[in-house]
Amino acid sequence: MLSALVSLAPGSASAENKIAVVDVQQAVMQTEDGIRAQGTLKKLFDKRQKELDAKQEELQRAREDIERQARVLSREALARRMEDWQRRMVELQTSFVDYNKELQKKQGDLTGPILRKMMGIITRLAKKSGYELILDRSATPYARPDLDLTEQVVQMYNSGGDGGGGDAPPEGGGDKPSGGGDEKK
Repeated sequence: MLSALVSLAPGSASAENKIAVVDVQQAVMQTEDGIRAQGTLKKLFDKRQKELDAKQEELQRAREDIERQARVLSREALARRMEDWQRRMVELQTSFVDYNKELQKKQGDLTGPILRKMMGIITRLAKKSGYELILDRSATPYARPDLDLTEQVVQMYNSGGDGGGGDAPPEGGGDKPSGGGDEKK
């Protein structure tokens, strides 16, 4: 029964299909351009984090000050200070959300071109090496380690130089598969 199902499976009568996986996110971040992008993002994040930390510490001190003076302030004065503190807290939360949006946009701006070039390299590798299917590693619950082309794709990207500002690098540009004929099935 099982052999009958296998023989009915599409493509089972043809030669072995070649499939592979690439951890696209990891590959993007391991390229020389990706490493530079991470450095830029870290600098931006660190700067923004320092600003947020300073505002948060200032609010904490203001809160402690309000608590210390609660017994000596009039009800109206206490209410005004609490309203001011709450307004500043909302501003801090808004700043946090805005900084996160800014960081995500900057990440997209920096990694988008790298990702487009990476996809061009993966497509050329698939065509050149006869792969029927190359999946993103994050979309597969399991893949044998020998099916993973991530390192090869990173090496191809890095050897291709700076070019490829468009959707994909020119045909033949940077196609230097490492390790010779990788016959992964």
